[in-house]
Amino acid sequence: MHLIKLSATESTNSFLRNLLREKEPNDLTVVITRHQTRGRGQMGTTWMSEADKNLTFSVYKKMSCLAVHQQFYISMGVSLAIHRALSKFTIPDLKIKWPNDILSGNSKICGILIENIIKQGQLTAAIVGIGLNVNQLEFEGLQSVSSIKRITGVHYHLEEIMNEIIAQLRVVVRAIEQGKLADIKEKYEELLFRKDKPSTFKDLEGNLFMGFIRYVNESGKLVIDVENDHKQEFELKEIKLLY
Repeated sequence: MHLIKLSATESTNSFLRNLLREKEPNDLTVVITRHQTRGRGQMGTTWMSEADKNLTFSVYKKMSCLAVHQQFYISMGVSLAIHRALSKFTIPDLKIKWPNDILSGNSKICGILIENIIKQGQLTAAIVGIGLNVNQLEFEGLQSVSSIKRITGVHYHLEEIMNEIIAQLRVVVRAIEQGKLADIKEKYEELLFRKDKPSTFKDLEGNLFMGFIRYVNESGKLVIDVENDHKQEFELKEIKLLY
């Protein structure tokens, strides 16, 4: 692991992308910052984080063993790695909210932003951005957001958690490289928030509908039983899980 520590940066993902324009970073280059000023989440959302209280870091990982249509396995694998790492710190009731938010109970504690690098039609690497709420206690104006200190009452050492996440990430990547994709998908689906429970969703037009989350397909679409065992597939931008 090659570690780059920054006092502050707009985005650790952006820092790695800029580094990549100059030369290819070492495999498993990790960029961590004490303060991320313009962190990004899924679909252009903003990830706000208090300085020195949370984990904001990105990992550059070479990844040429997957076809482009299999790239969601990276998302599933990273989600599993973070879930396993946090389980070692006895964080209660951990779940993965599709596609890759990490929840404790009903509260989001971790967001993941993956930018896959595709050259000449081939997947070559991924930049994995991770924002984990660790010791921050106040989240003004944000609903269903928490931190692991707020949940457990314990103050955590940031780099200790990061090192455990990296260790678990190595394990998952090795499994991907060994072709254990079905095993990764099965374990990911077992941990899906609201799986097989009656849930309410909102579509692009603002309509509400009921359904049961069943699984994800290989490309990462969420498969939901909407009525009479009729399954529909949805992209991330097409629906929102309410409860």
